[in-house]
Amino acid sequence: MDRRTFLAYNAAAAVPLSGAGVAYAETLGAGPAGNGPTIDFKSNLPAKGSFPDKWICGSSSLMDNTDPPWQVHWYNEHTAILRQNKAYSYEAPFAPLYFGNDRILLLDEGFVQLRNDCDLRGIVDATIEEWCARNGKNPAAMELLVAFSHLHADHYAAVNQFADRPNTRYMGLTHEEMVGFWGMTNFPEERVTLDLGGREVLIWGSPGHVVSEFAYYDSYTQILYTGDMFYRGRCYISFWDIWFDSMKRLIDFVDTHPVTHVMGCHVEISNDDVDYPYGLTYQPDEAPVEMTVQQLRDTFEFAKTVTEPGIYFTGTVFLCNETRSTTTIDKYPYRYS
Repeated sequence: MDRRTFLAYNAAAAVPLSGAGVAYAETLGAGPAGNGPTIDFKSNLPAKGSFPDKWICGSSSLMDNTDPPWQVHWYNEHTAILRQNKAYSYEAPFAPLYFGNDRILLLDEGFVQLRNDCDLRGIVDATIEEWCARNGKNPAAMELLVAFSHLHADHYAAVNQFADRPNTRYMGLTHEEMVGFWGMTNFPEERVTLDLGGREVLIWGSPGHVVSEFAYYDSYTQILYTGDMFYRGRCYISFWDIWFDSMKRLIDFVDTHPVTHVMGCHVEISNDDVDYPYGLTYQPDEAPVEMTVQQLRDTFEFAKTVTEPGIYFTGTVFLCNETRSTTTIDKYPYRYS
C-alpha cells in the first residue's frame, strides 16, 4: 500500500461511529463528582518515577516458573506499568495503566484470552483497588478505558476479559472503531487530548508497523508510548514511507514537548545488543524497555540512509524494513536485500 492509497483509505474510514465508541476524547466531561480528594496532575512536572532494574522475563524451565503471570510495577504513585510474564507468552508485552481523578486508561492487553489461563482483568482490578484505597477513591466510580496501541492480537487479546466489567469502555477491533473511539477525523495527523480527570493524554496516529496504530503521550509522567512502531527489538515495518512519516511526527513532537522516556511495548534485545530469537521464553539479560529522546533522534537519522528493504541495526533497535517473514536475526548486524 503506497502513501496515496493509505491516506485515501483512511479518509474514507475516519467517519464518526455510532455506539459506545463514538468520539470518545470529545465526549468526556468532568466525570463523577465527589469521588474523593482531587489529585493535582499539572504541577511540578514531570512527575518523577522509576523503572525496575530487572523485569520478570521468563525462565529457563517454564514448568518450574514461579513468577506471577503479570508483573505490576508502580512507576510512581499514580502510574503502574504491567508486563506479561514470558512464561505465559513469548511476546511479553508491557501495559501502562494511567490513573486520573475520574477515569483510568489501560493500554495494551496482552497475549491471552481466557481469565482462567491468565487473569489480566483480576490483576487490573486489584491494582485499581490498591490505588483507590491509597487515594480515598471509590473504585466503582472510576471509569476504565481499555485501549491498545495497534491491531495485533498480542495487544488486544485480553480485551474480552473486560466485556462485562461495570463502568468500562473498550476499543473495538476495526480501524474505524479504533479511530472513532478517540474522535479522530483526520488520521494519522490529527492529535486529540484525552482528559482522565486533570491528567491529559495526547493521542495521534503512528502507522507503519501496521495501518491502525497510535502514539500516546502522558502529560503527567511525560512518557511517550510508541507501541510496536519503535521499541527495543525488531521493529517490523510493513510500510516504510508511512512509518518514516510517523517517525517524523514523533520527532516534531519531541521538538516541541518535554519527554522523559520513550517506551515501546516489547523487549527483544539484550543489554549487549544481541537479538533474542523469535519465540524465546527466557531473556535473562534483556535491555531496558525505556529509551531516550536521543535514541529516537539517532534512529530517525539512521532511517534517512535506508533506501531498500533489509534489516538494519541502528545502535538501539533493529529496523526490519519490509522483511516481516524474517522474524529472527541470525547474526547482527545482518542485512537482507
